[in-house]
Amino acid sequence: MHHLEPVLAPVIEAAGFRLVRLRMMGGKVKTLQIMAERPDGSMNVEDCAELSRALSDFFDAEPDAVPGEFNLEISSPGIDRPLTRLTDFARWAGHEAKIDLSAAIDGRKRFRGILKGLEGSDVVIDAGKDTLTLPFAAIAEAKLVLTDKLIEEDLKARGAHKEH
Repeated sequence: MHHLEPVLAPVIEAAGFRLVRLRMMGGKVKTLQIMAERPDGSMNVEDCAELSRALSDFFDAEPDAVPGEFNLEISSPGIDRPLTRLTDFARWAGHEAKIDLSAAIDGRKRFRGILKGLEGSDVVIDAGKDTLTLPFAAIAEAKLVLTDKLIEEDLKARGAHKEH
């Protein structure tokens, strides 16, 4: 968890969004990257602009919330989204994911397979011939793999979102 998350998540939520990932990157002038989405999983260009304005207003009111100079970058998770919360691994069960661990298990740090859901706070994946249980706490980075099935589900969701 990034140390800025407890400060910025309430601002993001108050603006009507859910924080997906927060990263501070760069050297002399840093870039604060915030990936967010609406509670229904949508996030368009207008939403990014709206969240950017809400965060800019917050930073104007609380100039010391983030030390130093930085550029603010707002984006949507995209189809091949990162999996950052334990619930993401359950929500996207049935889809293919790449998972990198912070420390090797049986000599491996990288895994790829179909998400099967959760067993407690462990992530279960079908990696072909093996079903693996990976501790959520050991996951350094994870993201969905862009597949036809994922694209199809995204298109259906966008169609349903436009009808409402």
